[in-house]
Amino acid sequence: MNLDRDVRADAWLSYSQREEQGRLTLFLGACPGVGKTYAMLSRAHELMAQQVTVVVGIVETHGRIDTQKLVSGLTVIPRKKMKYKHHILEEMDLDAILQIKPHVVLVDELAHTNMMTSRHEHRWQDVNELLDAGIDVYSTLNIQHLESLNDIVRKITGVSVSETVPDQFFERLKDIRLIDLPISELLERLKQGKVYIPEQTDYALNGFFKPNHLIALRDLALQFVAKNVDIHYREGVQSIGGIVPIQSHLMLVISDVHVSEYLIRRAHRIVERRHMRWSVIYIEKGDINSKKSVAVTQSLSLARQLGAETDCVYHENMASAILDTAYYYGISQLLLEYPTQWSITSWKHRRIVQKILSKPHPFEVTLVQNDDSVPNNPQYMPKIFSTSKVTQKEITESIVIMILGVLCASILDHYVGYSDLALIFILTVMAVAVRTQMLVTLFSVLICFILYNYLFIEPRYTLQINAHEGVITVFLFLGCALIVGRLASQLKEKIANLKTANSIAMQLQDLERKLSNCLSLTDVMRIAKKHLEKTLNANIWLRIGTEVQGIDILSEKEQIAANWTQKNLQPCGYLTKTLNQCDWWFIPLPLQKEHGVIGIKYAQSKKNVSFEEQRLIALMVEDMIQTASRIQLSLQLEDARVVNETEKLRSALLSSVSHDLRSPLAAMIGAADTLRYFGKDIAESERTELLDMIQSEGGRLDRYIQNLLDMTRLGHQGLTLQRTIVSMTDVINAVITRLKTYQPELKVESSIQPNLPDMSVHPALIEQAIFNVLENAVKFSPPDKSIVIDVTTAENNMLQIDVVDEGVGIPTAEREDIFDMFYTMQRGDRNLTGTGLGLTIVKAIVGAHMGKIEALSAFETHGTRVRIQLPLNLAE
Repeated sequence: MNLDRDVRADAWLSYSQREEQGRLTLFLGACPGVGKTYAMLSRAHELMAQQVTVVVGIVETHGRIDTQKLVSGLTVIPRKKMKYKHHILEEMDLDAILQIKPHVVLVDELAHTNMMTSRHEHRWQDVNELLDAGIDVYSTLNIQHLESLNDIVRKITGVSVSETVPDQFFERLKDIRLIDLPISELLERLKQGKVYIPEQTDYALNGFFKPNHLIALRDLALQFVAKNVDIHYREGVQSIGGIVPIQSHLMLVISDVHVSEYLIRRAHRIVERRHMRWSVIYIEKGDINSKKSVAVTQSLSLARQLGAETDCVYHENMASAILDTAYYYGISQLLLEYPTQWSITSWKHRRIVQKILSKPHPFEVTLVQNDDSVPNNPQYMPKIFSTSKVTQKEITESIVIMILGVLCASILDHYVGYSDLALIFILTVMAVAVRTQMLVTLFSVLICFILYNYLFIEPRYTLQINAHEGVITVFLFLGCALIVGRLASQLKEKIANLKTANSIAMQLQDLERKLSNCLSLTDVMRIAKKHLEKTLNANIWLRIGTEVQGIDILSEKEQIAANWTQKNLQPCGYLTKTLNQCDWWFIPLPLQKEHGVIGIKYAQSKKNVSFEEQRLIALMVEDMIQTASRIQLSLQLEDARVVNETEKLRSALLSSVSHDLRSPLAAMIGAADTLRYFGKDIAESERTELLDMIQSEGGRLDRYIQNLLDMTRLGHQGLTLQRTIVSMTDVINAVITRLKTYQPELKVESSIQPNLPDMSVHPALIEQAIFNVLENAVKFSPPDKSIVIDVTTAENNMLQIDVVDEGVGIPTAEREDIFDMFYTMQRGDRNLTGTGLGLTIVKAIVGAHMGKIEALSAFETHGTRVRIQLPLNLAE
């Protein structure tokens, strides 16, 4: 059957991304001395012969003459000299390579650890940045430096390799070349001193370079090469719609932290051989203490580094939690630890495994015995009773509660004659258990047991018991006290866990509620900064694009780290392996348009951040990313809407004005052509009429263009009011005179209140506004009727200008629409010309003068009254 479309898309995307970015070519060897560097340099010379720009970022020749000869023919980037503990050391100059940006760069010894003052902790991180910059990289690696094979190599050779490269890094491989030699030839090279200096040869032959070791390492190298070739083949086939089997999903469950790294690497090898997806789940009954939190964080970080999905689950019933989680993730195979040594912890693990096997489920279950040779994690040793140090406060409270319990029992015994004093001591144990840890509870049970026996069981003041009933009573008390104490401690842990979960939920809910009301990225940054500072008790610095919230100035080192995180979308700084000398922890904010970065600097330096706090930070950052992305998307949609509306406006404008502009032009051109070709043959009156037409239509065209220009200025807020104190009587008279030059037969009656105060207005604009209103009234007023202009003072300290015509009037529903752009009215058979911009311009001019305009009915059955009101105090 055909591949699912999403699978094909994912495969094609992975395949195309690897082709578009910088491509990694790896020269892999089973061990040192097989000729990896020599092969890489030889390939570099072949590329140079093909006119490909190749530079040497860093190559370690180890004094080998043949290798040095090959280096001498290539362009070598000078190494960067760095001071460390009074010594000058050299490292690859990453910035110089990025600046030159060659086609191919040679980077030897991929697993090398950089100096502490370098940008990245490991060289493979430098290579990652080169690949992101689009530079092809040729590099070398020995198989023992692979992270997932670290424990296997240690078992084979007895050597623990400290410098490793995560397997996930090799997803960027374009090509892998296995450089191999027969074991006999390799040993001969070693004896001849071509691998190590003579002083180290004997040590190597008796240690790492034993024949059996080399055979096993060659086998691991062949498996790794075969696996990567197969991955590339399958992605290529999937991207073109080939058929591949559906991959399974394995889930590793860890609860014993001191063997978790071994189990994770074991699971990784299984899923790599079977090409499976996998998840690592940590399940815990109670709260994770600080020491265990560090180990859990490191284990899950290793799992993510190896490509697993991770999660932490809290549940009282471990077996049910494992199965529920397996159903939730839709896994096909369970990988569980089966302890070999007996202990209380291992007994509990075996019980959990037995419960899972006894329940019906569709999962394949694989049991893995833990490796007894794996050293215990020094940061965390499992404890039976205590999860943290017993505090002085808990001891004091326990002593006070037990003293109160003894006093209460003594009072009831001597003065009331109450005999069931065991209940008093059980109540005392419960009071201690709900306020302290299990270890303190057990001691309180023993002390209460002794006090009860010594003070209240006959014979008193001894630990002897005469009656059999007394023995039964005392030991029943001991059993009940242990059970009650244990239940009370569990209840306390559950309440503490519930408080922690509720606190996290409340923090997230509060942040989501605040972010939901944000309308801009500035609001998101401001609210997120304030919330994170309050929650984490830390300094917060935020930047999205170029906008910054927080400390305005970072140090040069901190600014470099922030820029690197924002560009590469990878965390760096404090608590990471990149630029970890920085005091700030920078986390990327991948957004829709402009990426961002958030910086966290704790007020008090922390060696580690708990798993719960890291998860809370990740969830809050995810909420910020979603909100900021939503706002960016809405802004993009708004921009698109504005562009669309602008295009509609432009089309409407062209559609509206095209006829009104062409009509006077056509009349003018026609009249001019008539005068040009037939001027001598036509009468003087007709010639005068044509000239009048040219003048009239030219004035009409001028008014249209003036309206368009005015509307453009008003629409772009380019209008500046240059006020002058003028008389409104002079303005009205100027408007009437101007209009009569275009229409001499116009009948206008003006009624101006005497002694009107002068106005501080823009004279030209106010004149244009009244002119537009009056011209609009002329279009609809009958030719034999007069237009009335009434100027008076009105209430609210306003000057009122009414322009009244006796036309057909404006329906009530359209009285507000007439001030909209491009709105025109046509009644009956009259075809009234106009762009529909005149009254729109009037409204804008009056509004700029803090006035208002409205259309009213002039008479009961007909007519229109356009009323303009302007503030009188503008002249003050």
